[in-house]
Order: sequence, then C-alpha cells, then structure tokens
Amino acid sequence: MFIKPDCKIQPAIKSTEKEEEESDCNALAVMMRQLYCTAGAGMEELLAEELQHKLCATQVEQIPGRVFFCSNADLQTVTQLKSAERLFILLRKAEALSLPNNPAKAAAVIQQRVVGDPDIWRQTFLTWTALQQELQSSQQRGQKRKREDEEDSLHTPSFRVSCRCSGVIARSYTSQRLSRIIGMAIKEDLGWKVDLRDPVFEVNVYLSDDHCIVGIPLLKHPLSSRSYMKHNGLRSTIAWAISSLCPKKLNDCVILDPMCGVGAVLLEAAQEYSNAVFLGMDTDLLQLQKAADNVKASGMEGRVQLLQSSAMDIPLADGAVDAVLCDVPFGRKFSCSSDMRTALPRLLREMERVLRVGGHLVLLLSLQLSAQLRKIICTHEHKQNVNSLDTNNLHTDASNTHNESTETPKPLMFHKSSSEMSNSPLLISLLQAQRTHKVSLGSTDAFIHTYTKIKTQTLSH
Repeated sequence: MFIKPDCKIQPAIKSTEKEEEESDCNALAVMMRQLYCTAGAGMEELLAEELQHKLCATQVEQIPGRVFFCSNADLQTVTQLKSAERLFILLRKAEALSLPNNPAKAAAVIQQRVVGDPDIWRQTFLTWTALQQELQSSQQRGQKRKREDEEDSLHTPSFRVSCRCSGVIARSYTSQRLSRIIGMAIKEDLGWKVDLRDPVFEVNVYLSDDHCIVGIPLLKHPLSSRSYMKHNGLRSTIAWAISSLCPKKLNDCVILDPMCGVGAVLLEAAQEYSNAVFLGMDTDLLQLQKAADNVKASGMEGRVQLLQSSAMDIPLADGAVDAVLCDVPFGRKFSCSSDMRTALPRLLREMERVLRVGGHLVLLLSLQLSAQLRKIICTHEHKQNVNSLDTNNLHTDASNTHNESTETPKPLMFHKSSSEMSNSPLLISLLQAQRTHKVSLGSTDAFIHTYTKIKTQTLSH
C-alpha cells in the first residue's frame, strides 16, 4: 500500500537528526510521487481511462507502451489496475538523446541526460523505500528482524540497470553497453553499489528516438499476472478490455461467453462486476475442466456456471442474457473444429438471438475475421435497399417499437450461403456498432468490436 501523507515512518534504531530529516523528505516524496505503467500496444487509452476512473489520477499522459500519472491512492488500490503490465515510480522523463560521434563525449551525454540530478534520485529512492516498507508490513508482519538487518543496505543500496533501446541509438549502442555506462554514472554520482545478481532494486531505462524514460519497478511481479488463473488462455489485460468496452456497467446482469475456453474473459468480468451472474459454454470438455479450476481458484463458484454446449446452438431462450462477451478462436493457440470464417454468420446470429434488446455484444476477432465481419455488415445507406428486397418476409416485433428509434445505423445482416436457393440478403438482426478498438496480442493484432442490440427482427411464417 502507499503510505498515507499523515503516516509516520518508524526508525529501526535510535532517532538522529539526520534520520528525522530523511523521514521528512520521505513523507514529502510520498505526497509528490509520480508513477507510470507499461501497457500492451492498443491498451494505453484504456489504461488512461482506468487510472482516471479508479484512482482519480491527474497529469495522465500517454506515449506508446507507457502511461504516466500522479496519484495519492494507496498502493493496494493501484495494484488492482487491470489494464497495466508493470508499475514504476518515475525517476526521469526527458526528450530523446542526441549523441555526438565521439564515444567519450557520447558517454558523458548519456550520464548527464539519464542520471541528471543526484538529489532527485535520492528523494525517489526514499519514496520507493517507504512504499516497500508499507507493502512488506502488510504482507510479512512477522519479519521485523529481517527488515532491521536490511537497514544498512538501504543507506547504501545496491542496484542493477536494465536498459531497452530502439531507433538511432540502438544502431550505435547495445542495451548491455548502455546499461554499463548508466550503471557507472549512478555509482560515481551517488555512491550506490552495483549488484547484478541480487540488488535491492532495479533501474529501468527506456531510450528511443522520442523518449528517455527512467523508473524503478514497485513490484516484483507484473500487474497483469493473475494468481487465480491456474491455466492461462487469453492475456488477462485483453480479457479485461473485452468487458470494459461494454457501453454500460454490467452489474445485476446475466453475462454469457459462448466460447469461454479456460474462462479468462468471464473471470476478468467477474472481478469487476460483483453483482452479475456469468455463464460460460464450450464444446471442449478439457477446456471446461481448466475453466472450472480457474473458477475455483478465484472463489467464483457461486457466480460462474459452466456448460458443455456449442455456440452454434446456444440452449437459451431468446433475449435471455444482458451481454455476450466472446474471444472468437483464431485457431492459432487452440485448435478449433469449425472454420471460423464460414461459421461466423451463424455464430453471430445465435449470439444476437439470446441477447436482449438493449444488451451488448463484445467480440475479440482476428484481423481476418474482422475483415469477414465487415463484409457481412450492411451499412445504414443499404438499409432501404435491404428492406425493399425482403419486406414480405420480415416483420418487426411491435412490442419493442415504442422503445426503439426508427433510425438504426449499421444494422448487422447476413447474406444467404450458396447452398440456399435465394441470393438476396437476409436481415436477421439489427445491432448498432458502438466502438472498434485495435489491440496487440504479441505475435498478431486483433480488434475488439462492440455492438448494442437495438431492434429484433423475425421471419414471418
């Protein structure tokens, strides 16, 4: 947890004037802390929104892969961020380095620009130490003796430098060489000890053509690690993003994932919405068993129900659920018995059928499936043509018309397959597009598509 501004740091030995001064600086540093998180490509915007919503963070600034912010929220709250990868206390943020050709002069520029003012480093280290002490006191209350034995090492801390670089500077310097140059500068300017094996803390440096970022990690493990995920599937931050992109909050709702796999999407949503009920379906019994292990580890047995069933034929009544969240299989990490490009229209039809009017559909699709989705979406401009082609075969549910607008942009429609007699388009649902968000899955990119069901269409008999 973060130390609150009015908390006092208890000295491990008899107080001296120097220690009191350090304690005052410590409290000041806690109040003035600046932090940043790393984020996967495409997650920066969602992380910025989460920081403002959950932490009331200020001075939020995004760059590719990182989001900077100021917050006095306690550390326990900060560690509950769902869209971030790792959490750092900010030491230095500057413009990109411009290095001379002379190696000695270049090394001097690196030392000056990256390290800068030693007093800032000392103050930041005091803040980091205070946060570590508070975190340890909440997690390891029985290790007072160990903490006292570590006091001396904190006065002259050991460290190592981890450097990542890209762009022009990467063509002249390796990350290892830059780490050595920066490490020697820290040692000379601050008197701290280099320890590559077991340092007290690590200094992370990121150098690119646009930025020079220096920070200290606050936690050993990434924020994206979920202790309750005994079996990993979709990356936790992306799974969280699927539920977070719903246009409305999902409390007091019934939420379905018809292709749930190991349950990553459902469990991320369940962590956010404590009053919702979740149903996961999959045809693969082994995946469902892994999902059951994850549900048990998360303590969600009473709220997450699992069922072996096909997404092509969902055993639920029309309009039975408030939201459908689904990571449609790409066929890369996990095999899929169906050709998703062929199955996508039928999958969408079933998801739309069980979704109530006003409910939300959120899909994670590969680039290929996203392109397929765009091909089977009829734009608003085509709506009149569609209606004129098939007005005798469709009618509107009159019970819903008084709640719905007559203008329905981007209705979702499917074309009849070649096996069907008619080549005319079949409008089976009206889903209004809300948002499309591109994210990175590491080796590939994907799109999260969000729709709201605004009107139901049924075939006349």
